[in-house]
Amino acid sequence: MRRDVGFLATGVLPHLALVPVWAWAWTFADRTGQWIPALLVAAPLVVLGAPLLTAAQRARHRVLLGVDVAPTAPTAADRTSWAAAARRLPGRLSAAQTWRRVGYHLLLGPLLAAAESLVLTAAAAGLAGATSYGWAWAVPAQARQSRLGYAAQLPCYTLGGLLLLGALPWLAGAAARGESRAAAALLGPGRSERLRRLQQRVDHLAESRTGLIEAVDAERRRIERDLHDGTQQRLVSLAVNLGLVLATTPDLPDGARAAVAEAHLEAKQAIAELNDLVRGLHPAVLEDRGLDAALSGLAARLPLPVRLRVELDARVPPGVESVAYFVVSEALANVIKHAGATRTEVTVRQVGALLRVNVTDDGLGGADPSAGTGLGGLAKRVGAVDGAFHVSSPVGGPTTVTAELPCAR
Repeated sequence: MRRDVGFLATGVLPHLALVPVWAWAWTFADRTGQWIPALLVAAPLVVLGAPLLTAAQRARHRVLLGVDVAPTAPTAADRTSWAAAARRLPGRLSAAQTWRRVGYHLLLGPLLAAAESLVLTAAAAGLAGATSYGWAWAVPAQARQSRLGYAAQLPCYTLGGLLLLGALPWLAGAAARGESRAAAALLGPGRSERLRRLQQRVDHLAESRTGLIEAVDAERRRIERDLHDGTQQRLVSLAVNLGLVLATTPDLPDGARAAVAEAHLEAKQAIAELNDLVRGLHPAVLEDRGLDAALSGLAARLPLPVRLRVELDARVPPGVESVAYFVVSEALANVIKHAGATRTEVTVRQVGALLRVNVTDDGLGGADPSAGTGLGGLAKRVGAVDGAFHVSSPVGGPTTVTAELPCAR
């Protein structure tokens, strides 16, 4: 309650700050009959003073009430000095935010000051009434008996004061909330500006997400190169050396030969596993030769027939290529593991600004993206580039996985 009452108490004078200007203009015009000069003097003072009063109101709301009234976007006149702002007065007058400020300080301000004064008066009256038995003793006895009606009226004063103090938190809170809403509506950004800021925020988030996706994709390619050019080559060299040891030293003891042969086999298995890992991270052929070649190599390694059709006008952005490749790769992996299919068909076609990917199989159907088959992760990966992902898989088949990826550069 004390915070609300203090907030209201500090608002009376700022809300009445423009009253003397218009009171002077009205008095001057009424006495002289010269309304136009009075308006020409008063209007610039109001327009130029509104930003200062707005800043004071924002600080008052922030410090005393903890409410942040969002500032409006500064106009060209707001960014200049007072002299330049005066020269740009026509531009200031045409701004909608200027008229919202002026309406708040000039028209609504006195009404808010009256409401604040009423609440403060109620607080003072309630305090005076609740303590009437105490301060009544400071009044001379004759005046106390004749004017205050000690026996009959002081209990009414006390009861009325207590009632006012009991209602004061609600009155002060309602007045403070109403004033904050009015300030947010008139001193804050308008609807068009809020929409513009929201659009800027959305654009910024989209750019940030795009940058993050590109950074992750670049890091994936870097890891693939490091594994391919570094670790993989070391394993190949190790496997070759172990093979040479087996081929060139026939007199090795049986135990040593068995150990070397086992190490040679494990090195070759590690190379094969590393090849699969590298292809899963980012196949080098995808970066070097594009989506068609990468998908052709992927289809050639599968143990079931794959009909592949890739129809592209030109290479799509690398991030889109990567997502399309992994959609096909994961969909085909699910076909092998779960579908029990005998054949599958993969179609990648560029339709306008969309890259449409379809993977169809003649398996058992019943695929559920929420069942942990990897389709849920594909949906998230496609959604990261603002794409659409859909799975059609009735029980008994066929299953069709569709992804539409925006590929406009």
